[in-house]
Amino acid sequence: MEALFIDGMSTDKSRDIILEYANKHPFIKLIDNHKKVTPAALNIGIENSVGKYIVIISAHSILPKDAIINFLKFHEELQCDAVGGNCITKVLHENPKSCSIIKVLSNKFGVGNSSFRTKKAYKPILVDTVPFGCYRKDVFYRIGLFDERLIRNQDIEFSRRIINSGGEIYLIPNTEFIYYARENYKDLAKNNLKNGLWNILTVHYTNTFKSLSLRHFIPFIFILSLIVPSILSLIMFKFIYPSLLSFLAYNLLIFAVSLKLNDNTTKFVYLVWAFYTLHFSYGFGSLIGIFKVMALKFKYKK
Repeated sequence: MEALFIDGMSTDKSRDIILEYANKHPFIKLIDNHKKVTPAALNIGIENSVGKYIVIISAHSILPKDAIINFLKFHEELQCDAVGGNCITKVLHENPKSCSIIKVLSNKFGVGNSSFRTKKAYKPILVDTVPFGCYRKDVFYRIGLFDERLIRNQDIEFSRRIINSGGEIYLIPNTEFIYYARENYKDLAKNNLKNGLWNILTVHYTNTFKSLSLRHFIPFIFILSLIVPSILSLIMFKFIYPSLLSFLAYNLLIFAVSLKLNDNTTKFVYLVWAFYTLHFSYGFGSLIGIFKVMALKFKYKK
């Protein structure tokens, strides 16, 4: 086994800590990432690796001790391109607000049909993507490396390329990693605004909607259902009704889901606000992405 730490030229004590371990354990290596972006780091790690399999471990997460053993076991059994485990969302500081955010990020109405977050695997399940996955190295020779234009979504886009090429990705049982989520609404909104933005930019750079799944565009469609009729109502007032109907239906749904999710660790109002923050920031991020793509196309024409 080898452990490659791809460092984006950090200025804290990370490098010193890694080098201290590397001096004791020869299988640990520190490699510089002068581009300082995630997809470049992933590609540097892949190109410098010598193993048959590659496991990606990223920030904000902890893998169980037997994760790699399980990854290799199911790879040999399924003969697939990638496997991954369930994501258990946690926070460092538990309180009613942060616990409400956890519930929303683990709920289908919050994150859509994201299997690794919402569906516990009791047997191998075919899925469209896995986070922090274990990949056969030869898949990177077959379909290429991560797209370095994609500051975000590079893993999702790579997963879509695997599937579009006829490959298979499995969510496997008995492997649950912990992901530490944002603990307040400001950080949650900031993160998902960027996620929504990069959904549109991903389609722009790859020139295909096949790079992502339908769930990535649902918040954007919802935002459009509010904005477009509202603008049209300036011409003819009755166009406001579809917008009001969409907003009413959305509120009834999140109120019902929040009532169901509410327990002694959360608060109803925090759950509702977490849904609002997640969906509206994500949707408006995609709207910003549309304007950014339009600006890029105008720049190219000039």
